[in-house]
Amino acid sequence: MTFIQVIDCRTHRADELDRLMDDWVRATQGKRTATHSIVARDRSDPDHVVEIVEFPSYEEAMRNSHLPETDRIFQRLAAACDEGPTFTDLEVSRDEQLNTGVVRTFIEEVINGRNLDVADGLCTDGYREHDPSLSSYDVRLAQAKEENQEILEAFQPVMTIEDLFAEGDKVCARLSYTGRHSGPYQGLEPTGKEITGTGHATFRLVDGKIAESWWNWDDLGLLRQVGAVGI
Repeated sequence: MTFIQVIDCRTHRADELDRLMDDWVRATQGKRTATHSIVARDRSDPDHVVEIVEFPSYEEAMRNSHLPETDRIFQRLAAACDEGPTFTDLEVSRDEQLNTGVVRTFIEEVINGRNLDVADGLCTDGYREHDPSLSSYDVRLAQAKEENQEILEAFQPVMTIEDLFAEGDKVCARLSYTGRHSGPYQGLEPTGKEITGTGHATFRLVDGKIAESWWNWDDLGLLRQVGAVGI
């Protein structure tokens, strides 16, 4: 279970705390068990500084705290605080990545569910799609729906999300798919052949909606599977 430690302190030497964090990151390279660290300052009280550190589990956090490098940096951090820092230990009971949920719904309902109109509610009015397999690398939602309809009908793909990562306003998906060439596609008559493939997609979200997406697929591998190009 993910474990989070919150370190709360008061200091008029916040810049020094930043330097100490840099020192700790360098000193624990290849040793630390922490996976994410955030340092934040109170907007209404700039001397109030909070550090939030994430670990895969409480046990991994304890391993990290026992590193000599961690202890050394902590002693310097405590000395830079106006008063002793306080600690809050938290076991994560729910971790909801809201942007990844939107992307998952897009893939499951729009693509796998063959319901392209669902995209109207998931995407912004100014949505742009970038995909080298479309007629242009920069198309708006209506055109993207029209062209993707042909792809979905031709190959009947079912996508599996292998990995899904979020950072800031971006979500990145590693995908695989299976399908069958059951309909015409850009002049290529259906062959009935089963297809498989992989790809990556990156989404940019604004106010909980997809504003832009970038898609990359093994198009050459797909064409080889249906006999459109030689091996």
